[in-house]
Amino acid sequence: MRIAIAGGGPGGLYLAALMKQLDAGHEITVWERNAPDDTFGFGVVFSDETLGAVESADTEIYGRMARRFARWTDIDVDVNGHAFTVGGQGFAAMGRKDLLRILQERVADLGVTVHFRTEAPDPDLLREEYDLVVAADGLNSTVRSRYSDAFGPTLDRRHNKYIWFGTDLVFEAFQFFVKQTEWGTMQIHGYPYSDAGSTFIVEMHEDVWRRAGLDRTEDTVFPPGVSDEYAVERINEIFAEELHGHRILTNNSKWLNFHTVRNERWYDGNVVLLGDAAHTAHFSIGSGTKLAMEDALALAACLHEQPSVAAALTAYQTERKPVVESTQRAAQASLEWFENIGMYVDQDPAQLVFNLITRSRRITFENLAERDPDFAARMQSEFARQSGGDEAAPAMFQPAEIGGVRLKNRVIVSPMDMYVAEEGVPSDFHLVHLGGKALGGAALVMTEMTCVSPEGRITPGCGGLWNDAQQVAWERIVDFVHQQTTARIGMQLGHSGRKGSTRLMWEGIDEPLPDGNWEVVGPSALPYGDGCHVPREIDREEMTRVVEQFVASARRAVQAGFDLIEVHAAHGYLLSSFLSPVSNRRTDEFGGSLENRLRFPLEVFDAIRAEVPHAIPVTVRISATDWLPDGNTEEDAVEIARAFIAHGAAAIDVSSGQVAKDEQPAFGRSYQTPFADKIRHEVARAAGVPVIAVGAISSYDDVNSILLAGRADFCALGRPHLYDPQWTLHAAAEQEYQGEAAEWPLPWQAGRRRPPTSRTDKIPPRLSMLRDEGDDLVHVRWRPGPSTMADVAYATS
Repeated sequence: MRIAIAGGGPGGLYLAALMKQLDAGHEITVWERNAPDDTFGFGVVFSDETLGAVESADTEIYGRMARRFARWTDIDVDVNGHAFTVGGQGFAAMGRKDLLRILQERVADLGVTVHFRTEAPDPDLLREEYDLVVAADGLNSTVRSRYSDAFGPTLDRRHNKYIWFGTDLVFEAFQFFVKQTEWGTMQIHGYPYSDAGSTFIVEMHEDVWRRAGLDRTEDTVFPPGVSDEYAVERINEIFAEELHGHRILTNNSKWLNFHTVRNERWYDGNVVLLGDAAHTAHFSIGSGTKLAMEDALALAACLHEQPSVAAALTAYQTERKPVVESTQRAAQASLEWFENIGMYVDQDPAQLVFNLITRSRRITFENLAERDPDFAARMQSEFARQSGGDEAAPAMFQPAEIGGVRLKNRVIVSPMDMYVAEEGVPSDFHLVHLGGKALGGAALVMTEMTCVSPEGRITPGCGGLWNDAQQVAWERIVDFVHQQTTARIGMQLGHSGRKGSTRLMWEGIDEPLPDGNWEVVGPSALPYGDGCHVPREIDREEMTRVVEQFVASARRAVQAGFDLIEVHAAHGYLLSSFLSPVSNRRTDEFGGSLENRLRFPLEVFDAIRAEVPHAIPVTVRISATDWLPDGNTEEDAVEIARAFIAHGAAAIDVSSGQVAKDEQPAFGRSYQTPFADKIRHEVARAAGVPVIAVGAISSYDDVNSILLAGRADFCALGRPHLYDPQWTLHAAAEQEYQGEAAEWPLPWQAGRRRPPTSRTDKIPPRLSMLRDEGDDLVHVRWRPGPSTMADVAYATS
């Protein structure tokens, strides 16, 4: 093959080396606009997984890299002078110039042609003359721009400012400094890359950057290679204590905003994207160089294995794109955490450290406990102390309260529509469904959205609470929960609004009933989506009737014995549709500003709160974002939560979306938890109001991690409880917890221990515990010296 590579950075050079080794007959040419010794940045960090793949693919390159590595396992975090160390992580770094030199020498040895100080020829010419054109030309890729219609790139400019420095202070581990200054929170990301220097990245929100006067050079155009010396001077002053008299090193150092690059497609014909041209991920979870070299490994393998370039590029995108997108989701969580770091300045320093370590959701409490059991135990013990519970109990089994109602643990069964009620009357199915979840160990079991009127139903199968027959049926379920379990049970009340009069979920979700059945209403005459009912705009007289219906249902819920009432103001139903500018286009006092859009939902809430005895808490579920360009955002959600708290909400249950059919949610593990986190730290925590996180929380490890980091006070889980009605009890068994927070019903107690699995005759290496006192495999530091590499190799083996 004839292969043209635009860009002689680590990704392009490594691909050239791999392809030349796979077939010496390949004719490979690389164009690099910079000189061989030009490079920006200082160090490059690798994971053990990446290094294993590099070692397998090219032992020569790996061997040269290994001789230059700085290795360590610790993360040091300094929070306003409070120092913490978390071990067991595993890092390897080296100088970026050293890496480039190794790769340049390797491709030269293999016979690859590299043109330095030379722009790549026109991409149209390259794709005609070469079998394969690789765009490894970085963030501002010329090739990607030329074929943007085919690749579909998006560049997301983020809110933080950062500047990439080095320092001659050699850190012993990955080093974070979180510093509260008179202008706001600033942070340092640092790590050693040699025996002579460390990377030293300064980052802060743009607002903080401006308040600190660091925007003084904002309009200055620095020539390539020239650094912002004013920034050097100011950072030296601000972080003098952290630098201990050491120098800041520069290399084209200037203030930047991080851009997340994504592409719908990674190839077009015989042109393929690699590295930053295809994707970027925030530096707080790893290096772009690492991702580019992983791209090169995958692309080389696909080209070697597949019968044609077309098949290879398809395989490359199929294999690699989902992996990168997963990394980008983690990076997005991480960069957003750092953008919002100012929210956490009031956290206990140890909790803030745990929050920082677990920010991307890739590290959780459970794997942190495997890596550094002492730090994990400290976090669990401190959480228990603050909760007033058993110090041996995991976080999820610590008690807490909602509006004075004490809950035995932090697990809630989320409201889930079952669509099997008859004329709104819950059946034996509901008794088994809700009763079984209560027996299964959750502290609070919530009903499905129970509708306040026949025309307030979503489907004909939705439960209701507008007549005596329904109240009696619900009372039977409540009595079972109270008599047979130690759980509490809550009633969620709602009105479907414009999403009503639809088929049962399994017959066609959101599809209108064939005969129309009943008329639907909304704040405006706008349908939920294509093919949906067009609602009638509700008038003031009918709004008053709806308020009365909510109050009547709440009264019945109290009479039925429910412990808690939740007002459903999420997911695009009537109250939610008033809150959202997407569905509310009214021009009266109930539309327009957020204050106006809140007016009717708050009127309903106030009426329920006035009707319900004070001892019964009234909570609210909200959609924290509409996932639409013109919809509510997380900032709006904070104000919505603030308003409900001011009106007496006992808890804020934070969900998102489902306001319009064309939403674009960013699904992922615990994907809604950041909204709960924001609401908790910006308004609810100070008011003493608990926050409930919900959405793709599926494991007890997720629950413990969310609670310990202070992102929420409770976790509501839906689908995991459908999969396993005894989810909470089984979580207790898995964690070897036995106590009042997870009591097994007496008839089930014989099964409270996890059943044995397949037999193993493997004998654990007991003598491995008899290490020398000085051997610490959890905490390995980078302390350069004559025996450094031998010591590190032993400690990490």
